[in-house]
Amino acid sequence: MNRSLLFVVVALLLTGIAAFGQDTTIAPSAFGIEVNAIGGKIIRHSEKFPTDVPSFSVATDVNFVWQTTGKKDWHQRRGFPVVGVGLTLTDYRSKHIFGRCAGVYPNLQVPIIRWVNWEWTCRMGVGLAYVTGKYKLLSDLDTLNTAISSHLNAFPVFASDIRYRLNSHLDLQGGLTFTHISNALFREPNLGVNMLGGHLGVRYFPRISRPFLNHSTLQPLPNRWLLDVRGAISHKVARATGDPILPAYVGAVSVSRRWKNKNKVFAGIDAAYHKDVYAFLITYGVEYGQEKQHSWDGGFFLGNEFMVGRVGILGIVGTYYRQTFLDFEPVYEKLGVKYYLRNVEKGPFREVYLSAMLNTHGIVAEYSEFGLGVAF
Repeated sequence: MNRSLLFVVVALLLTGIAAFGQDTTIAPSAFGIEVNAIGGKIIRHSEKFPTDVPSFSVATDVNFVWQTTGKKDWHQRRGFPVVGVGLTLTDYRSKHIFGRCAGVYPNLQVPIIRWVNWEWTCRMGVGLAYVTGKYKLLSDLDTLNTAISSHLNAFPVFASDIRYRLNSHLDLQGGLTFTHISNALFREPNLGVNMLGGHLGVRYFPRISRPFLNHSTLQPLPNRWLLDVRGAISHKVARATGDPILPAYVGAVSVSRRWKNKNKVFAGIDAAYHKDVYAFLITYGVEYGQEKQHSWDGGFFLGNEFMVGRVGILGIVGTYYRQTFLDFEPVYEKLGVKYYLRNVEKGPFREVYLSAMLNTHGIVAEYSEFGLGVAF
């Protein structure tokens, strides 16, 4: 398996575990379980995507949840979110092309509106999925599935719920769910499978659905400015002899500013050198003598970081000032997480963190990266 994808997935899974670990005093009364039935459809997002898309797909999602209660500052700053670990079983209703998918993902559910017995929430998570159907050229031939070429894939999940509290134990809920599977160009083809659907479900708390929430007076955090430097590495398949898996080296510099005591907005510049592109140019004799000059790209980017204790959830949008010979669309996106080894208000190094990100163009993944960064 692609080492970079492994790093990303492990980091994301550890992020969920770390989120729980930030509150070692979670009460048994805060535990619950929710079950959702999902019905939806695969989105055909590319001309290269298989034309034989099933008219309807189904899934079952089981999410083990813990209601934060205010034992940590970030609980209150984030509006007392719910953290969870979800299990999703998806039947794409296309056994011989797309197969079935089993995924596990840590997740965070943040309240948007709460009113009496009603609430509207947003849930996001990323984990790992095993897919039974994939592109195959040899035995058990399947060249129709140009969406997925490996059994093991990254598994982002986004959902929104409208929930009604029936009593102190049971909630009814419904909403929208979006899931994506992709191997981040570990193997080609890799268009990914996107499924959008609606869900209905219930949430059950054995003790109480709304435990006591500890409100306290929190000290406001300064809206500080920081200079951030990050380095990362990725691995992806090269369109060259033997289809080797080769690294890409990524560097980024940005300036950030904290806002609302819990988020960071930032802007910067990045660059990446892709050895897979270099191997392609060498193999096919393209841009002879200038292969290295045509093997790196860079962009200007803007982003926001959603802080949850020691964990940061990032969204980035950028535009290229230079592309490799194998160019893409002019706009790129990055989604990922940081885990902070150090995060203080004073000192020469205010932040030291590990990062894991997926680089995409629209809803098509280009590569995954794993890195280390500092801010001062």
